[in-house]
Amino acid sequence: MSQREQQLQAEYFHLTGLIDAFDQKSLTIKAWSLTLAGMLAGSGAFFERPALLWVGVLGSLMFWWVEGHWKAFQSAHFARIEKIEAFFRGDIASLAPFQSAASWDHSRHQGGWRELLRILCWRHVFLPHGLIALVLIGTAVWV
Repeated sequence: MSQREQQLQAEYFHLTGLIDAFDQKSLTIKAWSLTLAGMLAGSGAFFERPALLWVGVLGSLMFWWVEGHWKAFQSAHFARIEKIEAFFRGDIASLAPFQSAASWDHSRHQGGWRELLRILCWRHVFLPHGLIALVLIGTAVWV
């Protein structure tokens, strides 16, 4: 294996590790969202304060927004991984190593708002934040 291939292999494994780390942080974002929404929903219902339910709605929507951005940051790494895989398949004759930052920057800015809105609609990003927001809206209107 040539030095360039070894460098690309190291870059590939680094990027896959980075993507896994993004998934771990995504679970943390979901846990914070559930904790905040549960606390506010319980307090709002117990103390009969619908305003707390609306704060829970806002919090859930903000966590949904944060997770959407987090997934967009993560997804921007996939273009570089795909190029490295194409190189090792033989689809690309030459590929410069250590270009993950440039690739990430290009991918991240290419999608823009449309890409972020698409990501927000992914089921695993929508849940639990969007569902909690809908339930809290229904509860706040009902109370």
